Amino acid sequence: MSKRVQPSPLDAFDRKILAILQRDNMTPQRTIGDAVNLSAPAVQRRIKRMREEGVIRADVSVVAPEAVGQSITIFVEVEVISETADQIERAKTEFAAAPEIQQCYYVTGEADFILVIVVPSMADYEALTRRLFFGNNNVKRFRTFVAMDRVKVGLGVPLE
Repeated sequence: MSKRVQPSPLDAFDRKILAILQRDNMTPQRTIGDAVNLSAPAVQRRIKRMREEGVIRADVSVVAPEAVGQSITIFVEVEVISETADQIERAKTEFAAAPEIQQCYYVTGEADFILVIVVPSMADYEALTRRLFFGNNNVKRFRTFVAMDRVKVGLGVPLE
């Protein structure tokens, strides 16, 4: 990943380009240019700048979990015992390192973390809970919510 610098202010062209890339980051730069009234080289320069500045964090393929045997999506609220900076950083590092955890948020409220997890089976989830929660002396409790249907999934950021 590129080093991050202070992002330049985004103008209307940048926002239009980002909107297109969020829908399909394989859109040819010439097509983007036609859509936003810029030349392909101008679009290329803007995209390069936004990548270098960390506005665009990654170019990824979105994989259907069920197509690769990861058919169960689980949301977990985790409450920790100690909220010292070291303990929180340790939990963040451990959760970020677990490949089953798609997303991890450090949050306010009753829970300290909200996790989004994908696993192939409940047996795999149980093994994960033993490793991450029962085996962690700082986890006070956790609550599990199993998704019945994936109604909307995405990381698109509203640009309007």
